[in-house]
Amino acid sequence: MEENFDKNNKVNKEISDNTNKSNSEEIKVPKSEKVINMDINNGDSATKVVIKNENNTPEKPITKPKKELPIEKKPFQEFINIHLIPSLTEEINQRGLEINNINLTNTNRPIAGDKCWVINCEIKDTCNFWLSFERDDISSLKSISLSKPNQQPSIIESFLIDEKRITLKLIISRVLQRLNGQKLIGVN
Repeated sequence: MEENFDKNNKVNKEISDNTNKSNSEEIKVPKSEKVINMDINNGDSATKVVIKNENNTPEKPITKPKKELPIEKKPFQEFINIHLIPSLTEEINQRGLEINNINLTNTNRPIAGDKCWVINCEIKDTCNFWLSFERDDISSLKSISLSKPNQQPSIIESFLIDEKRITLKLIISRVLQRLNGQKLIGVN
């Protein structure tokens, strides 16, 4: 116990001696980094100062981890086939409905007849809908057509025309909103 007390007195004396030295001695030290290490594990409270010269340490460039692209920025077919169709299918199934067929094809748009990318979805005993994209880009002009089973669509409606940022959740929620608005997937 007295040994620890003696060591502490010695350290305290060294610290007080260092504070009495003039600042001019500290200025003479070349521009360097001082690291103070304390050996806490051994119970030794003695400190040692290690001087590292900045010129000797090679600088390593810090590389930031690459941020993964949001799914909406991925290629069109990857976004539709890997993210939109499975998520839309899951949402429709959660409402107790069954999808007979859902696919993406580059074909003629219902009613208008122009060639575009079309997601055709057939919901068993409920309805069919066609979500059309003018180009292979989710921010391109979009339209939706709805019909009852075994019927052809009679109306083509613009879809998400005022939205600045198109997201997966937004597309799904608006498709479900359109189906619900026509009382095809539930009661309003």
